[in-house]
Amino acid sequence: MVINIIEYFERNLPVQANKIAIIDNDRTIDFNTLAAHSKKLASILIEKRDVFNKPVAVFLPKSIESVISNLGITYSGNIYMNLDIKNPDTRISNILQKIQPEIIITNKSLSKKISSLNIGAAIIVHIEELEDSNTFSEELIFKRLGNTIDTDPYCIINTSGSTGTPKGVALNHKSFVDFIEWSIPTLKITNNQVIGSLSPLYFDIYSFELCLLMAKGATIVIIPEGLATFPVKLIEYLKDRKVDWIFWVPTIMVNIANLDLFSALQLPDLKTVWFAGEVFPTKHLNYWRRYLPHAMFVNLYGPIEITLDCTYYIVEKDLSNDMPVPIGYPCRNTDVLILNENDQPSGVNEKGELCVRGTSLALGYYNDPDKTAKAFVQNPLNTTYPELIYRTGDVVYKNEAGEIIFVGRKDFQVKHLGYRIDLSEVEHVIVNTWAKAPNACVLYDHTKKEICLFYEGTDEIAPAVFRKELAQYLPKYMVPTLYRLFKELPRNPNGKIDRNLLATMIQNELSA
Repeated sequence: MVINIIEYFERNLPVQANKIAIIDNDRTIDFNTLAAHSKKLASILIEKRDVFNKPVAVFLPKSIESVISNLGITYSGNIYMNLDIKNPDTRISNILQKIQPEIIITNKSLSKKISSLNIGAAIIVHIEELEDSNTFSEELIFKRLGNTIDTDPYCIINTSGSTGTPKGVALNHKSFVDFIEWSIPTLKITNNQVIGSLSPLYFDIYSFELCLLMAKGATIVIIPEGLATFPVKLIEYLKDRKVDWIFWVPTIMVNIANLDLFSALQLPDLKTVWFAGEVFPTKHLNYWRRYLPHAMFVNLYGPIEITLDCTYYIVEKDLSNDMPVPIGYPCRNTDVLILNENDQPSGVNEKGELCVRGTSLALGYYNDPDKTAKAFVQNPLNTTYPELIYRTGDVVYKNEAGEIIFVGRKDFQVKHLGYRIDLSEVEHVIVNTWAKAPNACVLYDHTKKEICLFYEGTDEIAPAVFRKELAQYLPKYMVPTLYRLFKELPRNPNGKIDRNLLATMIQNELSA
């Protein structure tokens, strides 16, 4: 029985020692060297600060070094948390203050930036210190790992929060092991996968790719940053490196379909296509299936609070362009509840909130018991013993075939470019940091896939001014692209901003 994710890695090392583990542009590293460097780093971390089951932040670009960092943290018996080096300083500081990592791993070129932030009691470890380290103590490392149990935290992934500070979702080893043991046989993952890794380090998709590296000896091909904006070069990159497995959010896949690139470019090695994070329009999925008839397509669904995904749908039958792609069926050892407004099970074709129970549930939000208690609640269908469920806020229904169909969000969270965004966080930043826009409402145009900002004021503010100001606090993908000035935002009878009216205005503009 696997208790710690790193046990997969150790178990497979003897048979794949000389195999390439990571391709990073023109650099590569084999599994044996990757393991040695990771253990050296683990020894450095233990020597610098002898802590166990504590968060260690990684402030590095996606690279061989960041993978070494994640594995080294796991070997040290601690919890890895990857940061986005391009995030605004304020956002990074907020994360660090919330999580309070013991150590921050970075490189010398980024050290000044991270050191200038409020890092609390954390110490800085430069990845370059590996160059001066020749030994490590396996005995010490495995003695520490022997104290790990499967419900201990494995990683922390930060997701958008309504107060302006992202929530740190703590995920344990057991939930990842559970997903690995289900997905490998069900979705036919082999020992020779070559992964085209496009997701950022701080995405749960990357965390699963890392698991496949450890559990199945998969080779991770790190796709260079920015290549996604050049779809032709992206396809050529995948072809040249014989990538056969991808797990992407649909945005870039939609772009490839819109440009009809497969009519001129082929991907004969691509055998498995997973997608998640947002709705993949059926029309564009059908384009991919037409040009890649040899590939398995899998739609996965799930918020990070339930570890990667909780439902799946293998696309085998033909779907007309006007049919939604089902999110499918629960993964093994995961129970999906669809509850109506009375917290009772919804019937066939009856919409309800998707809730989840089982091993896949996260431990909660790190250092945030109040938000944890609101999101992870007692199962209303069970009054006989304590049993938590996670309320996703997503509205779904089950059709006559037993397939779960996604409808939309129950609240103000949206999926945009593959990121889960809490629109109230954008509002919070605008209202609380900038006097020029004392009141604002942020909505999402699902047709155009735009974040729309409606604000009160006397004078119109140029969009460029808004973007420059918001870029200090929000990552680029959270900055609105549509702006509308109101002398006074419309209110409903209870005095709240009339969001429904504003949403109607968006639709009227589309149809005008």
